[in-house]
Amino acid sequence: MIELLIGVIVVIGVGRYIIKGYSATGVLMTGGILLLIIAVSMGKSILPESVKPTGWRSTDILEYIKFLLMSRGGDLGMMIMVLCGFASYMTHIGANDVVVKIASKPLKMINSPYMLMVAAYIVACLMSLAVSSATGLGVLLMATLFPVMVNVGISRGAAAAICASPAAIILAPTSGDVILAAQAAEMPLIDFAFKTTLPISIAAIVAMAIAHFFWQRYLDRKEHVKMEMLDVNEIKTHAPAFYAILPFSPIIGVLVFDGKWAPELHIVTIIVGCIIIAALLEFVRSFSAKHVYTGLDACYKGMADAFATVVMLLVAAGIFAQGLSAIGFIKGLIDLAQSFGSGAIIMMIALVIITMLAAMTTGSGNAPFYAFVELIPLLSKQMGVNPAYLVIPMLQASNLGRTLSPVSGVVVAVSGMAKISPFEVVKRTSVPVLAGLIVVVIATEILVPVYL
Repeated sequence: MIELLIGVIVVIGVGRYIIKGYSATGVLMTGGILLLIIAVSMGKSILPESVKPTGWRSTDILEYIKFLLMSRGGDLGMMIMVLCGFASYMTHIGANDVVVKIASKPLKMINSPYMLMVAAYIVACLMSLAVSSATGLGVLLMATLFPVMVNVGISRGAAAAICASPAAIILAPTSGDVILAAQAAEMPLIDFAFKTTLPISIAAIVAMAIAHFFWQRYLDRKEHVKMEMLDVNEIKTHAPAFYAILPFSPIIGVLVFDGKWAPELHIVTIIVGCIIIAALLEFVRSFSAKHVYTGLDACYKGMADAFATVVMLLVAAGIFAQGLSAIGFIKGLIDLAQSFGSGAIIMMIALVIITMLAAMTTGSGNAPFYAFVELIPLLSKQMGVNPAYLVIPMLQASNLGRTLSPVSGVVVAVSGMAKISPFEVVKRTSVPVLAGLIVVVIATEILVPVYL
């Protein structure tokens, strides 16, 4: 129980200083290192199995920081930097301006920017079928849909919330956690993903879309955000009309190069190809290599800015999450879950709440779910209940909880690219996420049999 207490104290301290305006990167880094030091002093191992120990547990702390810098800077970090560079390049060559000028004409027929926001959310949820990574999807949406949403009158906070929340509900049937959940539920993957989980997911998405409409409108009015469409007459660009397709080329690439229609390509590979295509078009237009290279410099600067503002924040958040795991915070929550009553509905709600809290504090959806899902076969046999009844809401709660975490990769990445606080993003996603969670619990109770 001491592990839970230590974790809660550090989480409260980190939240307090971030709210007071301290650098989120610095505060999270400090909190994470403090937790790792405490874990070492308690004689606990702090390195994942994939990382070779140094021989001294004290220097293992530095080894883990190095591991995160290399892994997040080299894989996820590179993806974020390339996408941010791509977004900067689209702005530099005028492609984003062309999108706004073209989109403004039909969008004028829709009086409410919030209806456009809901439409964007539905599109973003569909994109989660192609991009399984929550952070990857959030960054992709920030580089493509976010500028369009802001320029047609949607507030930055609301647009960021839309980009952060699509992966909160599981749609992709082949993601790792769905496969693991199907095994725990003792069901074939197709039956579990499509016949059992999908109807619940669709109901939750509808509820979240409605909640987004009212919650974002309420916050904008409360904060006196002026919702005005950008006057397209003020936009001066010499880019041709067909450039409007360029900002969305990564989305097209992700859908085409999915391994079915064409070879499966990593998103960074796709983005590099999109940048090269845009640069070649710029060369054809200007017939000036100097002009093209100047534009590409804007792309590189966008990548550098992303490293400073987003990637380092992700590294700090990762250290903080590992610190919570290392001291035994997750294990403490598992023990707490097992101490609840034996009623099916009580156990289901208890697992949902604890999984949600674990995801919120660690910033990971997978880590708490992978830890807790091991309980399902044992609990279902002990209680004589359908394992799917327990595992489906827990699966959704892990992803919903991640969307409420100011240290999760998707929230950190989206807030960094939107240049707003992670807590602002969490505030914006809070009510839609809670609405989705309530619908998940109710729909599970209605659609999934408690007993086999």
